[in-house]
Amino acid sequence: MMDKLRQHIERIVALTDEEFAFIARHFSSRKYKKHQYIIQEGDEVKYHYFILKGLTKLVYTDDTAKEHIVSFAMEDWWESDFLAFYTQTKATMALICLEDTEVLCLNLEDYKKLCDGLQKMERFILEKANFGFLGAQRRIISLLTSNAKERYEQLIKLYPNLVQRVPKAQLAAYLGVSRETLSRLNQ
Repeated sequence: MMDKLRQHIERIVALTDEEFAFIARHFSSRKYKKHQYIIQEGDEVKYHYFILKGLTKLVYTDDTAKEHIVSFAMEDWWESDFLAFYTQTKATMALICLEDTEVLCLNLEDYKKLCDGLQKMERFILEKANFGFLGAQRRIISLLTSNAKERYEQLIKLYPNLVQRVPKAQLAAYLGVSRETLSRLNQ
């Protein structure tokens, strides 16, 4: 399980065995079942999660109780309610398992120790954050400027494996369309 983390990090920065041993000490592991909450709204968000196996969705529920899927995350992706994690406030979103899921957990104190103790990790985290910002910006622009068909085609192009794993109703909600509209787009 730690091998997956090392391979993931080494796509950006090379590590010695000693450096990786230092990194590995800061993570703990957890397993969750399908439909189980990793984070619930109102929870303290103690961890930033690296997904080893499985699939999750990050959901915001508005004042009318409508669920909005903010993101999906699968193997080799990081996920959390980042606002709550970094500001140490209560979660405004829920993180729910769509499949049985295994994660590595990194708390904020250890996150800071990694950045302070190993410049390579600071660079790695910066790179991952930048890619996350780019993805979020791409999604916002797509929601503002693209029609449903274009959003669906972009999702298929960027994440073909994800589209195969996410239930159609969930994909429709993520794209902001009805299940019926998604079925028409899929033809």
